[in-house]
Amino acid sequence: MPDVQPQHVAPRRARTSAPVVDVEQAEAALAEHYPRLVRLAYLVLPPGLGRNRRVLTAHALAQRALPRRRSSSLIPAQATGPSHARRAEGRGSDPGYSLLRLKVVRTALEAGRPLKWTAWPKRSQLPPLLPQVWGLRLFPRSGGADELALDQRLSALSGPARAAYVLRGLERLPEDAVRRLLKSVGVTDPAAAVREAARVPAQDRLLDSPEFDPCSLQARPTDLMRRRQHAKAALAAAAAAAVCGALLALPSGGWGQDGAAAPPYAQNPADQAALDPAKVTKVTPTAWRTSARTDFSVWPARGNLTGDRALLRRALAVWARPGDSVQVSATPGTPSGAPAGPPQLLYAGRVDAARVVIFYDGLRIARYAEPANDTNGAALDFARVDAATGAEADAVVLARADGNVRYLTAPWVTGAAERDLLDPSARATDLRPADGVTAPLAGPAERTGSCTSWNVLQLTDGSGTRLLTDLGELTPAHLTVGRPGAMREASGAAELRTWSPFACSLAAVRSQGVRTVNAWEYARQPLPDASGAATWVCTRADTWRGGGPRVLAQFHTPGGRYGAVAAKAEGVAACGAKDPHVLAGVLWKSAGGVWYLLAAGSEDTASIRTTGGVSGSAKGSLLAVRTEQGVQAGLQGTLGDGRTIGGLR
Repeated sequence: MPDVQPQHVAPRRARTSAPVVDVEQAEAALAEHYPRLVRLAYLVLPPGLGRNRRVLTAHALAQRALPRRRSSSLIPAQATGPSHARRAEGRGSDPGYSLLRLKVVRTALEAGRPLKWTAWPKRSQLPPLLPQVWGLRLFPRSGGADELALDQRLSALSGPARAAYVLRGLERLPEDAVRRLLKSVGVTDPAAAVREAARVPAQDRLLDSPEFDPCSLQARPTDLMRRRQHAKAALAAAAAAAVCGALLALPSGGWGQDGAAAPPYAQNPADQAALDPAKVTKVTPTAWRTSARTDFSVWPARGNLTGDRALLRRALAVWARPGDSVQVSATPGTPSGAPAGPPQLLYAGRVDAARVVIFYDGLRIARYAEPANDTNGAALDFARVDAATGAEADAVVLARADGNVRYLTAPWVTGAAERDLLDPSARATDLRPADGVTAPLAGPAERTGSCTSWNVLQLTDGSGTRLLTDLGELTPAHLTVGRPGAMREASGAAELRTWSPFACSLAAVRSQGVRTVNAWEYARQPLPDASGAATWVCTRADTWRGGGPRVLAQFHTPGGRYGAVAAKAEGVAACGAKDPHVLAGVLWKSAGGVWYLLAAGSEDTASIRTTGGVSGSAKGSLLAVRTEQGVQAGLQGTLGDGRTIGGLR
């Protein structure tokens, strides 16, 4: 069947029974579902635009979907019909979200249409004016082979068919709702688009993967040679800007005193108070000794520049309105807006070749850094730390340089050391903290295709010893071991041996806003060839934002240095305190060349059976079935209470 070419047809006027959407209602829906709308636009846009332009265009289309005034929704009212049908519409039951989704789909389809000499281009067909990123190319994190294959299949579809596939898979809309929406945005033959989309196998899980997330991005430089060629042309403009900056920095006022901050705008008294360095909260050095709390609120202000008001002023001003030259980063789920009031100062001082200021506002840690001899090249980082206590409030990253990390530790920490998690028998190296600042700690040493070591921070206080690991964010993740709901610290000899084969799997949760990672050895399985017993471990990484935990079921054979990932999942309750159960399987080849399907569940698993290409079952929590290489099979387990669980995947 030939591809269906989209035709522009003016949308029909909404019926008077359609719900009226206020700007405020649409704005609330946009704020709540912004990542979803941007992902929807990114998937519908033609891949031929290139990933950088698709990212920027997707954000532009989602932002421009907000109506300028009260408007009627173009989606027929959802108030009638069976309740289960309304629930099938998903977020479409919210008129504000329905209107935004319709506008995003319409403009994304328009952006994929070729320009014509006989008609003026639509705004969506041109590169977006905003947002813009200069000097960098942005693109989502790379996925696996499955995501790449799906992207290639989607690129072969027509625009309406691609929209139909995404609306059905990402938005969970039934086919009749997809056809109605496509008709509303001007697609002449929605039924043909749905049929064309049906030729691509449904892979709804992949649509939620980081490969298609334009809100979690990687950055690379643009053409550096071309940028150098334009340097001379920009010299005059730079000289003029320097003169203007010098004039603005004169004592008569202006924003030169705010360093790399953007020019000021009208502010209310509360905003001004939040930027006053004299009003920054400084906790006394002994407050933590008498407080029942062990969180950031009782950290004293440390560092040799806590009295430098000019530095504090620059840090607060950049926090409130970062300039174009400021590098801003935030862990997922962390707002990066200005403080609501004067924050608490945790540190201000010189670290290596930089001046560093760390604030705490009750919800976030904000770290400002600038070169020691200049205010250009400033950086601003945020991390969410709400409800942090104990080990979660033991340390903050102070500085990174040449693969090394310095930490600022809590005032109750009495000792800090560096330990290689891959070598549990090695002694820890003392980091000699001075005024809470540790000596440089070597970060996890990863090489292409291998993991040579995984260095962690070992902290000691009056209650015991804890392990924290750097995952590329301001706050290190707390490492624990044990059954969910009864976890213990990972610093003992047995606990270190549990973590050792699986340390390198921590790389899979870098920059994900991880709060804690627990390793639970849920089963030991004798191998069929009598070569010893394999270990099954479930590692669960929980995040500060609550959602999006990543769970890995890993398999380790005797004599092997590293564990192998047998199964993984995101956003599931398995292996956690709410659902302390897990079931996973792996294909294993014995020393004699015989292939087996091995599976193991947690100790309360009463039976396991296979589905798909392997036939087998077993009583209890362990299963071993002889099979062939490359066979595809599923797992189903029954718990002692009769509940059925599926294999982790």
